[in-house]
Amino acid sequence: MAPPLLLLQDTRLTFGGTPLLEGAELSVSAGERVGLVGRNGSGKSTLLKIAAGLVQADSGPRFVQPGATVRYLPQEPDLSGFRTTLDYVEAGMGPGDAEYRAIYLLNELGLTGEEDPANLSGGEARRAALARVLAPEPDILLLDEPTNHLDLPAIEWLEAEIASLRSALVLISHDRRFLQDLTRATVWLDRGRTRRMERGFAFFEEWRDQVLEEEERDQQKLARKIVAEEHWMRYGVTARRKRNMRRVGELADLRARFRDHRGAVGTISVTATEADVSGKLVMEAEHISKSYGDRVIVRDLSIRIQRGDRIGIVGPNGAGKTTLLKMLTGELAPDSGKAKLGTNIEMATLDQRRAALDPNRTVRDTLTDGRGDQVFVGGNPRHVIGYMKDFLFTPEQAGTAVSRLSGGERGRLLLACALAQASNLMVLDEPTNDLDLETLDLLEEMIDDYAGTVLLVSHDRDFLDRTVTATIAYEGDGNWNVYAGGYSDMVAQRGHGVKARAAAAAAAAAPAAVKSSAAGSPASPAAAASKRKLSFKEKHALEQLPKRMSQLESDIKRLNNTLHTPNFYTRDPAGFQKATAELTKAQAALAKAEEEWLELEMLREELGG
Repeated sequence: MAPPLLLLQDTRLTFGGTPLLEGAELSVSAGERVGLVGRNGSGKSTLLKIAAGLVQADSGPRFVQPGATVRYLPQEPDLSGFRTTLDYVEAGMGPGDAEYRAIYLLNELGLTGEEDPANLSGGEARRAALARVLAPEPDILLLDEPTNHLDLPAIEWLEAEIASLRSALVLISHDRRFLQDLTRATVWLDRGRTRRMERGFAFFEEWRDQVLEEEERDQQKLARKIVAEEHWMRYGVTARRKRNMRRVGELADLRARFRDHRGAVGTISVTATEADVSGKLVMEAEHISKSYGDRVIVRDLSIRIQRGDRIGIVGPNGAGKTTLLKMLTGELAPDSGKAKLGTNIEMATLDQRRAALDPNRTVRDTLTDGRGDQVFVGGNPRHVIGYMKDFLFTPEQAGTAVSRLSGGERGRLLLACALAQASNLMVLDEPTNDLDLETLDLLEEMIDDYAGTVLLVSHDRDFLDRTVTATIAYEGDGNWNVYAGGYSDMVAQRGHGVKARAAAAAAAAAPAAVKSSAAGSPASPAAAASKRKLSFKEKHALEQLPKRMSQLESDIKRLNNTLHTPNFYTRDPAGFQKATAELTKAQAALAKAEEEWLELEMLREELGG
């Protein structure tokens, strides 16, 4: 076996008195492709930072082969201090690296190199950071969630680009297909320790289950041995005192081993609360179309969705997936045609923007809506702490503000809120964001067991294959087609996966752009113009409009409650008229704000944010 380029041994690290890593190890040889997997919060990102030399472990040596180049992609890249994205990418390159790769990779990732890092969205910063770590073609690539903020065309391009490199790879990802296609070995970080399997992620889950089953059997054997020793101590034939004292010591050691054993992290309890059965026809769209200015989002789409269907919507960023979802669910009216919901529909939604979560509220108040310690699950009360435990929150987190939760914890909290609602139609917009693999498994099982109808938008190919029975795919210029089966079935039927918007034009321009950049020519004015950024005013509106919509929704709820007060009109006709006028005004303001936010959100998607 080739000597390692990177080696961590017996790595230990404690945060705030709690051990995070307790003897973790990582070895990477030339050309190896290693997947680093584990539950959210297990320490994967911290171990990768130690490997990159950014965090100092409490103990344990770190060895990097002299002369080996290491590049690390963090989850939240910092581009401050650079004038342009091209400057940022080139700063990560060495004297012998091919200069053309910087502009080539930026163009492939939808950037020109002239962007001001201070004005980048999260998605654009992630693309620039990917270009920076890939451009030098390093000996070792350490990638932490590289597919975050990327759409399907970018994910598939990135997968092909990494596969073409000779670099050794350590990869953290929640995208199963990405892990399966790129890894040849798997390191599992569990309860502070690592286990290694010399096979790719495709074999991980079976191996993990076997390991946990063996561990459970060992604990049961240890428990039986303790019982047998305790029985001998009480009732066994008296032996020499020396022998008795030895067995007393052995029994104490057995008890200590049993007591100190850290069991596997519990599993989330994902169960949807189901409402009464809906009508057979859940939703129907007849020749619906929607445009913003000259841009057609949906063109003449007709579809019928029946009870029990699982429908996936796929397309590149900016195609209008969320707009289509809103039209099908009646939240947004089409410009032409008609869309209607069936009878007895009870809908639960999961919003990719996490807008339903107030960052200033605590976990308890978010689940109970501020009504004490009871959360209503399908109309029935449950104590909030018990419900929190179902989603792997500790009792101590009840008073934690939402703003202090990790991305995965916010995802679980939003899932807990959505699943508490009684529903027969579940609308999931990017439900897999920030969820670990075990939670994704259980979410897939929940969808499979759900008696109602599911409508979901996702960039996760494996999740789509496991959950949907039909796929609505973007075909360009506002056209959408329906294919039977999941994402792989769609690819088999149409001959290719999801392509970026204007992919043909980009493909035609790519050779000229690469040639121009290799010669040191600046990006064309037309290309720079096409990458217009959101103005400060537009960005500010995108940030503030959700708050305004939330306030207007609260005002509408308050006014509705006031108008439904018994005998209100009889007691105060003038007050009733005033409240009615305020309600009408608030509803109109909410509709205007929602339309404005939607237009800005579509513009942000189109610009690649």
